[in-house]
Amino acid sequence: MAVAALPAPFPLAAAPHRLLFFIGAANVLAAMAWWTGWLGGLLPAPAVPAGWMHAFIMQYQVLPTFIFGFLLTVFPRWMAQAEASRWHYLPVGLGLVLGQGLTLLGLVTGSALLLHIGVVNTLAGWIAAMAVLAGWLARDRSGNWHAVSCFAGLLMGLAGLLAFVAYLHFPQEPRLAFAMLKIGTFGLLVPVYSTVAHRMFPFFAGNVVAGYRSWRPMWLLAASWPLWLGHLALELAHLYQWLWLVDLPLLAITGLALWRWWPRAKAPPLLRVLFIGYAWLPIALALYAAQSLWFFGTGEFTLGRGPVHAVSIGFFGSLLVAMVTRVTQGHSGRPLVLGNIPALAFIGMQVVAVVRVGSELAANPAPWFLAASIGWVLVFLPWVMRSLWIYATPRADGRPG
Repeated sequence: MAVAALPAPFPLAAAPHRLLFFIGAANVLAAMAWWTGWLGGLLPAPAVPAGWMHAFIMQYQVLPTFIFGFLLTVFPRWMAQAEASRWHYLPVGLGLVLGQGLTLLGLVTGSALLLHIGVVNTLAGWIAAMAVLAGWLARDRSGNWHAVSCFAGLLMGLAGLLAFVAYLHFPQEPRLAFAMLKIGTFGLLVPVYSTVAHRMFPFFAGNVVAGYRSWRPMWLLAASWPLWLGHLALELAHLYQWLWLVDLPLLAITGLALWRWWPRAKAPPLLRVLFIGYAWLPIALALYAAQSLWFFGTGEFTLGRGPVHAVSIGFFGSLLVAMVTRVTQGHSGRPLVLGNIPALAFIGMQVVAVVRVGSELAANPAPWFLAASIGWVLVFLPWVMRSLWIYATPRADGRPG
């Protein structure tokens, strides 16, 4: 006998992307509201350095919620298997929403206990999601390398999450927190984002652009993985002067992908924003390489955290708006158009990214840090409110899901 379903009028639990995108959209506003409050001097300094907590929340709580919502939807489709039941993804949502909520509450109140419980709940949500994804992979006989690559990125992310859990219990070992910071970027998010782009962007373009030739060779992923791991290893070893050895080849690979994927014919804005967002990755790699070469030649570390914010705001933030909007429109029975609110959010993210990256060159960057943070909240607010309403209401076409 099948497990009893939740009542039909409860659309939020009708599909994994609904629940987890809803949580992620709420999380992104809450996370940036805390960060803005701290930058503005309105909130107390947490026991763990605020910058570390900002990176942890965004890399391991906010963005993975969207990632799990997407992968729990597409994994069974990529591998022609039975889709997830709500009892697969409800525990994931519960762990992740409690995780970030308690983490932020612990930061605001100064409670180390709430912070610890929040991080442990986050770990529980991660493990619940990865157990479901691992089940599909174990049953797969098609050799789906996109699924394998995404799961490999999640395994790296789980290692980073465990490192932070260990750091909270052994704060005398800051190298654990440092490992979490670096793994989150080039071990988890860059590989997962890049893999999804490799799988989906040419597919989307081929559906709407006349004469488009899909190009997604597997050697692209095979060549990228050693370079992602090489970048991560060099950062973990503080060998920033040698990053150019891996970042220049990565720049060539991502530049080639952007050039081959870019639609030459007329394309709708909902598609164009995907490639504009992806363009931030080669821009970030160029900044990383320039920073590394300058450090190699002069011993001076310029550009500060500009390169990582070109990745995190430009690449991750832009594609968050672009990809989530694309999935939301398609899976809610709405026309596949960008719309005014998502367009404003996407344009706003470009401005925020430029401000935050450029702030590293300012004599007094602190006001620009705050301006970029406020800008993030303002450009995301209408997009988040629209998205929350869509996830909490039935599909526009009356279909289930």
